[in-house]
Amino acid sequence: MKRILSTITLLFFSLTICIAQQFIVASYNIRYDASGDVGNLWKDRHPHLVQLIRFHGFDIFGTQEGLKHQLEDIKKNLPGYTYIGVGRDDGKDGGEHSAIFYNTAKFEALKQGNFWLAENTEVPNKGWDAALPRICTWGLFKDKHTGFEFFLFNAHFDHVGVEARKESAKLIVKKAHELGSGVPMIITGDFNVDQRNESYEVLNNSGEVTDAYVLSPLKYAPSSTYNGFDIKKTGDSRIDHIFLSKPFTVLRYGILTDSYQGKVPSDHFPVMAEVRYQQ
Repeated sequence: MKRILSTITLLFFSLTICIAQQFIVASYNIRYDASGDVGNLWKDRHPHLVQLIRFHGFDIFGTQEGLKHQLEDIKKNLPGYTYIGVGRDDGKDGGEHSAIFYNTAKFEALKQGNFWLAENTEVPNKGWDAALPRICTWGLFKDKHTGFEFFLFNAHFDHVGVEARKESAKLIVKKAHELGSGVPMIITGDFNVDQRNESYEVLNNSGEVTDAYVLSPLKYAPSSTYNGFDIKKTGDSRIDHIFLSKPFTVLRYGILTDSYQGKVPSDHFPVMAEVRYQQ
C-alpha cells in the first residue's frame, strides 16, 4: 500500500511540474505627452489607456515613447505593477523610455539593464543612420510560482534609419546571447517596419525568435497597429510586434482596437499575445 501511495504521490508531483503555464504579454506605444495633440491630450486619454490594460489583463508589457511622468501616471493607476527602464536622452529620467511594466505578484525582475541601439551601446547616442537616439530596456524575469526565467527586451526602432533598424535587430539577439545564452526570450517593441520589411525578416527569419502573430492559431487583427489617432484608419500593416523564442507557444494574438467616445487612447493600438510555456 505504501508503494502505491508513493507512486501516486510521485506521479502527481511530476504532473504538477509539467503543467503548462501561461500569461499575457503585450507591446504598447503610448504616444508621448505632446501639447500639440489637441483633442487627444495625455491627461484626457491616459485613464482610458490604463483601463484598457487592466481589462485585457496584461501581465507584462513593453511601452514605447513614455516620458517619466507618463510612466508614473500609469503606475499610479495600475495597482500591483511596477516598471523598469531609463530615458534615452541621459540614461536617467530624460526623454522617451522603452519601459517594461510587470505584475509584481506574478514576476520578479532578477536583473535589468539598458543599452543604446548604436555602435556604442553604453552611452546616449545615435547609431548608424538613425535620426534619434534609441534605447532598449531589458529584464531577466522569474515566474514567482514556477521559477521559470526568461528575458524580455523592449525597444523603439528608428523611424528613418534603414541600416539602424537592421543592425538594432541583430544587436538585441547578440545582447541576449551575451547576457544569458539559451535563456528563453521575448522581444517587444515599435519596430517602425511592418511584416513585409527586410528589418522585420532579420528577426522573424533569424531562427532565434518568431512573430507571435505567425505562431498564433487564433488571430484578431482587424487593423494596422498604427492609427494616427484616426479611429477609421484601415489597413493590415503591423509595425508593433512581439517576437518569441522557444519554448514559448502562442494561444491567441490580438491588435486591440478599443476606443472611447469615438477616440483611441494612443496613436498606436496595443498588440497582445497569450503565451504558454512548459518546463
